[in-house]
Amino acid sequence: MIAQIRPSELSAWLQTARADSTPVVLDVREAAELCLASVKSDGFLLLTIPMSQLVARLDELDPQQAIACLCHHGGRSMQVAAFLQSRGFSHVANIVGGINAWSGELDSSVPRY
Repeated sequence: MIAQIRPSELSAWLQTARADSTPVVLDVREAAELCLASVKSDGFLLLTIPMSQLVARLDELDPQQAIACLCHHGGRSMQVAAFLQSRGFSHVANIVGGINAWSGELDSSVPRY
């Protein structure tokens, strides 16, 4: 089962991450979307790998790292989280509501689009 976390719950979820590796927020939005809005790394490593490139770039991710997937509203990130889990990634979550909810719950300086 893939954890479904709200942006406001991310900090607590990150605390469950393994102490020997930095947790990752994996932003799977496309380049044009990244130009519109992005999050600031705070207690995690922010990686941007568009969903369309994930298979080709999968080796950039560590299956032992805690990875919370982010997109615009949560649909694509859920698909990516399920894909990662099917490939043996053991600590994966979907950020429900995506960057849109991030703006509303964590950081209103993040533009909504």
